[in-house]
Amino acid sequence: MAVDAPSRLIVLRHGETSHNAAGVWQGQLDSPLSERGLAQAEAAAEALAAFAPVRVVASDLSRAAVTGETVARVDGIPFSTDERFREIHAGAWQGLTGDEVRAGYPEDMDRLLRGEDFRRGGHGESVADVAVRCRAGVDALLDELAPGECAVIATHGVAGRALAADLVGIDQRTSWIALGGLGNCHWAELVEGRVGWRIQTWNQSAQTAPARHPGVA
Repeated sequence: MAVDAPSRLIVLRHGETSHNAAGVWQGQLDSPLSERGLAQAEAAAEALAAFAPVRVVASDLSRAAVTGETVARVDGIPFSTDERFREIHAGAWQGLTGDEVRAGYPEDMDRLLRGEDFRRGGHGESVADVAVRCRAGVDALLDELAPGECAVIATHGVAGRALAADLVGIDQRTSWIALGGLGNCHWAELVEGRVGWRIQTWNQSAQTAPARHPGVA
């Protein structure tokens, strides 16, 4: 008896930006990909073809949108954007380096390093806020996928971890401790099982991915 292939989501962080390289808190600042980031997106697109994705949905911030557009173009599949997959809004921290945030908000940085959740930069978002809006975007996407199909979500570091954790039922503090952040143009593979979703791989990249995924024909 044939067994249907499981549905998959690839949660892909965008390629590198100059702000990433400089250690700047981007949040929802709309910074473009660097030359290295563009090359990373091309390499990720080639590797992700092995999953046979049927569509790409990206954050509308340009670094994620261009990453997603690259995957869609290389893999020859439809592309769209959804602002619900934007990065966390980091309030007054946006545009500051890590050292500047530490100097200006030392108590908040200590809370962050302990895994506490709070609104970043005074008037920004919490991770819980991000998880709620990202989950709404994921649910809308899943409503449009047929059983057994794979889609790519091109998003950001905090947003990607928040949505993956929410989908598999891991609390956000545990995900922060246990999973860590996705690297630039690294991804998580989430697979739908009989009783829910599971994280199949975490922080995979074009350099570490197998040439062909064993579960994909």
